Amino acid sequence: MGKERPREHAPGAPCRPRHGTRHPAHDSAGPLYARRSLRVLPIAVAGTALRLERLVNTSVNGAPQWHLQAEANRTLITLSGEWIAQTGTTPDFPNNGLAPATKGKPLEFSTDGLGRWDTSLISFLWELKRDARQADLSVSAETLPDSARKLLDLLPEIPPDAHAPPPHHFAPVTAVGQFTLDTLNEIGCVSEMGVATAKGGLAALLGKGMMRTIDLMSDVRAAGPTALVIVGVVNFLVGAILAFVGAVQLHKFAADIYVASLVGIAMVREMSAVMTAIIMAGRTGGAYAARISTMQGNEEIDALTVFGIPVASYLILPSVLALILTMPLLYLYGCLIGMFGGFFVSYIMLNVTPLGYFHETLYAVALSQFVFGFIKSIVFGGFIGLTSCRIGLKAGRSAADVGIAATRAVVVGIVGVIAIDAIFAVIANVLDI
Repeated sequence: MGKERPREHAPGAPCRPRHGTRHPAHDSAGPLYARRSLRVLPIAVAGTALRLERLVNTSVNGAPQWHLQAEANRTLITLSGEWIAQTGTTPDFPNNGLAPATKGKPLEFSTDGLGRWDTSLISFLWELKRDARQADLSVSAETLPDSARKLLDLLPEIPPDAHAPPPHHFAPVTAVGQFTLDTLNEIGCVSEMGVATAKGGLAALLGKGMMRTIDLMSDVRAAGPTALVIVGVVNFLVGAILAFVGAVQLHKFAADIYVASLVGIAMVREMSAVMTAIIMAGRTGGAYAARISTMQGNEEIDALTVFGIPVASYLILPSVLALILTMPLLYLYGCLIGMFGGFFVSYIMLNVTPLGYFHETLYAVALSQFVFGFIKSIVFGGFIGLTSCRIGLKAGRSAADVGIAATRAVVVGIVGVIAIDAIFAVIANVLDI
């Protein structure tokens, strides 16, 4: 005969002790607990793993029941039966379950008929304590099993009744002041990030930086070549619109040739730089904010900080530098496409010759106009990169925060580009450019 295989038992069934051994529960006295077994139940309370060892009365069977009885000096709640959640018969404490109780008399428990129980009993008792507090009744848990009292102590206190917050009165002066302070604080944070990024760029030039060339090339490709189509379409349409509006008005004075001057100066000085920056704020700036906020949610930013890798040099510098390098090139590309759009409309509506349009554009647009627009495009690129990365870094860690960060980066980028363009207009007027 082979070796005897160990006898299997159903999962969850109590293990019987072998012959020659005694169960610790058998040493307890008392006729009611003559048949008792030790049950180990893992319970999680308030995020803490707890292994509860308790003695249960296996001689009591039946459905879980509770009964409330008002006595002379107390209100007695009798608990009986097996309170096991898997049976699906454990009752919930009703809303008006303490209606027969009398104020001033404590609530006490009788557990003589209580059999096996698990966390369903604790949930019932917790709801009972909540209703007792709302009814201004005291609860005495002295007669409950020790393990049940410990579990109730681990549960959070019953919160008081929620009250509506006081009505909020809008104070315009306070709102304007708070908005001003928040704006100044963000300007300071972006400036600090810009200084840290500039230091990282200088270190990269000296061969001591943490920026990877592959990251820079990837960001340059995403910000430059892949944006040529949308930048070209928008600037072509803007140039065509300017030419159409100018043609309608200038044709009245027989000054059709000056449409080339109008389109050339407008595109080189303002429209190409601004429209390209708005496109990059909505396309690339939102992508930067979404990418960094996703890394924030995945704790990748925290990992870089723990390893001592500077975020400004490793993560922000490639993105900002990619926009600074590609924005001037996209600006020049937008200028040429916009002028071509103006020529297309002028050729169809006004019969302007290509040679005449070209000569008038060269005569009207000076080199200083290109330099001015070139500088603006560099500033726009740095602003979009820094603000987008800043918004991504301060975003939350949930999935919804990614969308919020992307939207905020687009809005801040567009508004900031227009505000900076207004500042450049004032500077150009002062310098007589």
